[in-house]
Amino acid sequence: MRNMSFALTTNQVMVRTKTVTRRLGWAKLQPGTLIQPVVKGMGLKKGETVQKIGGPVRVVRVTRERLDAIASSPEECAREGFPELTWTQFVVMFCNHNRCQQWDIVTRIEFDYVEVPHA
Repeated sequence: MRNMSFALTTNQVMVRTKTVTRRLGWAKLQPGTLIQPVVKGMGLKKGETVQKIGGPVRVVRVTRERLDAIASSPEECAREGFPELTWTQFVVMFCNHNRCQQWDIVTRIEFDYVEVPHA
């Protein structure tokens, strides 16, 4: 199972309010894939370990679209974990963190939280 970093939305994943994420990579991701959310996946210092955020998530849908296509769905910012942002504010924040442009193609990943049975 691959890890996926949710450094900017750790709390939203912990409380399970985030159900969509946009990434510059992950273009070959397939629905049904299980992903383990982590706080930070890259750039760990010596001795640091990956910190999991809850259990795995299951990919439901994967699409490729322009980043600014988020404007067509008003609820998307909330699904991304930022209900307080307008789509314009979200795009600016995303571009600042990912060094990209609003017209760049991103991978939109929709996911569900997997219930882990208790032993």
